[in-house]
Amino acid sequence: MEGYLHYRLNTNPTTLDPALIVDVTGGLIAAKIFNGLVKIGDDLQIIPDIAEKWEITPDGLTYVFKLRHGIKFSNGREVKAQDFKYSFERLLNPSTKSPNTWVLEKISGARAFIEGKSPEITGLRVIDDYTLQISLEKSFFPFLKLLSMTAAYVIPKEEVEKLGPDFSSHPVGTGLYVLKNWTPQTEIILERRADYFEKDAGVKGIIYRIIPEDLTAVSEFELGNIDILTIPSSEYTRFTGDPSKKDMISSIEGLNTYYLGFNCSKPPFNNTNARKAIVYAIDKEKIFKTIYEKRGRIAYGPIPDKLRKWHIQNKYEYNPELAKKIIKEIGLNGKTINFYITADQEIIDIAEVIQSYIEAAGINVKIKQLEWSAYKKAVNEGEAEIFYLSWWADYPDPENFLFPLFHSSNHGAAGNRTRYTNHLVDKLIEKAQFAYDEKERISLYSEAEKLIIQEVPWLCLWHKTEYTIRQPWVKNYKTYPIYSMDKGTDIFIDGLQK
Repeated sequence: MEGYLHYRLNTNPTTLDPALIVDVTGGLIAAKIFNGLVKIGDDLQIIPDIAEKWEITPDGLTYVFKLRHGIKFSNGREVKAQDFKYSFERLLNPSTKSPNTWVLEKISGARAFIEGKSPEITGLRVIDDYTLQISLEKSFFPFLKLLSMTAAYVIPKEEVEKLGPDFSSHPVGTGLYVLKNWTPQTEIILERRADYFEKDAGVKGIIYRIIPEDLTAVSEFELGNIDILTIPSSEYTRFTGDPSKKDMISSIEGLNTYYLGFNCSKPPFNNTNARKAIVYAIDKEKIFKTIYEKRGRIAYGPIPDKLRKWHIQNKYEYNPELAKKIIKEIGLNGKTINFYITADQEIIDIAEVIQSYIEAAGINVKIKQLEWSAYKKAVNEGEAEIFYLSWWADYPDPENFLFPLFHSSNHGAAGNRTRYTNHLVDKLIEKAQFAYDEKERISLYSEAEKLIIQEVPWLCLWHKTEYTIRQPWVKNYKTYPIYSMDKGTDIFIDGLQK
């Protein structure tokens, strides 16, 4: 279709209902259909979206948002403060069965509402049509960042009530684009609105083609049928090594951490020394330079380097002799451990090298390949002894790499898949969540990360850099460290070339 941008998706989104979205694919599309009170700017700071301004009380407990006038849903109705109240109540209502209630649980009365002890959320107040007040149980510095997330987008009550479960596949929002058509497992077509309240786009719409196979996607790009492609790892060297493609490639240093997780809740990795032995046994820098082809930055802690404002002192270095010594001392020599991975070829290649390093140190490793849902279940339920995984930022704050991943209240599916437990770390994270002074917060974050690094529930591997290639006729293309930042507003097609 002329004037439309063609992207590749490798998987079908499960839903486009903001309350239910948990996958990056769904979030990427929803960002173009919906808006929230605030959003993340290019410098990773919070900027206005539907809220044109806001005030926060000195104690950090109360937020008052002033909404822009004249912003409309794609059905033509103007957005009012009541719509945000409805959207937030719907998210927290148990009947919605949202996996994202944690985004708004800091609001005063949210927990009582979720548990059915209160008919309303006491911390949500509509002052007038264009003023919304939100009060928190306790001050929480990253709260505005939470409000930039997919789950906090505004939706129209009348459309949800009219469509019921079908709202999931027929969403109505305030964004620059509207959903024109969704053919599951094939394509999703978004069409540009003429009455969007901010910057317009230089395209008629966006077509997401769902192509699971990398080779097919690459072939379609080279035929000119796809305009923008995230470069698959298997094609990285070929694309980046081609001088004719150099100017068409963009990169973004992602807010993510790839890691080897240890199950800290049962032998052998409930022993800190066993975890340290594995860390010493693996030459991650060599893996990074060879198999991973330096597509990122080496990770020395769980918090991405782009979010960390302090230096890490304790950096474990490859030391195979020390690994062997520890393994013998704690009686693991000749023992067998299970290493869980997904059946992705790059991950298999990395896992086999990790296996060889650990076996050279004296422990046998059995690799267990599972499809994604079975793998996730095994890891979440604590079946896996070691596993390979990554975490990508929901919002740009160190807290997002500490509380979900290492607080003892989040064992399993909530994020702490290693089942790591340290009550001092818990207290440091909690104190940082409610600290409003930046220096104090940084001090608490750094102390928590320092303890986590010392106890190695993760072998932190690397922070991935994403590479994208575009066709010559695509202009003003930007890459973003967080998927929800891409509203599809700046990009355009050079009509003379296509």
